[in-house]
Amino acid sequence: MWEMIAELFQGYMGTGLIVGWYLLSLVYLWITEKDRRRRVLLLYVPLAVLILYFNPLFARLIYGAVGDEIYYRILWLLPMTVVIAYGAVRIYERIQGRKKYFFGLLSACLVILSGSCIYTSPHFHRAENLYHMPQAVVDICDAIQVEGREVMAVFPKEMLSFVRQYTPLVCMPYGREMLVERWGVENPLYDAMEAQVLDMDVILPLAKTYSSHFVIVPENKEQTGEIEENGFIYFDTIDGYVIYQDPSVYIGL
Repeated sequence: MWEMIAELFQGYMGTGLIVGWYLLSLVYLWITEKDRRRRVLLLYVPLAVLILYFNPLFARLIYGAVGDEIYYRILWLLPMTVVIAYGAVRIYERIQGRKKYFFGLLSACLVILSGSCIYTSPHFHRAENLYHMPQAVVDICDAIQVEGREVMAVFPKEMLSFVRQYTPLVCMPYGREMLVERWGVENPLYDAMEAQVLDMDVILPLAKTYSSHFVIVPENKEQTGEIEENGFIYFDTIDGYVIYQDPSVYIGL
């Protein structure tokens, strides 16, 4: 259990620098902060959260009920940003003369260098519409969804995080769990969809096992196998993606 707790905390720390600034800020405020209400909010409550998190009995109880993916979110209760900012401001107030401006600039630089730009993540895309998601997801979902009922569709990796945000009427046989390596989820259909060459003789029969109405594949990816012999037909090409439909599953289009 200790190994699990430590591993989750290490993953939460990232580079570790932000957590380091947070712990230093806690120590500084513990020594200097006199306001009782602020001590409760910024010191006592976060420390209680940390004690609970590293308590093996508490961890065993919560982990057994919800698993590690939920347990590590306890750390979200730590007001890291607030404590670091408040600690830096308190130090800034104590410094006299031009040194305070140097400290302010140094603090900002240290925070910037402590992390990485979140917009480099593959889960972020430049906004193309009011929904702040790739336009291809919007267009494809609008083309295949049926009012008043759900449809099942197989999407490529780059669309998994967005389909569920756009509409609840388009379901998928696998989703965001495939993008998180630590979950260790395996799915042969996902593996086939992410292969260098798309073998439709493998993908389409697997899609049928999930009663999938549609299979969406990138137009620029090489394909092998027969479409119609596997019970699917060409439906449409939208924004660089080819959509195949299983006509044997009635959806009311």
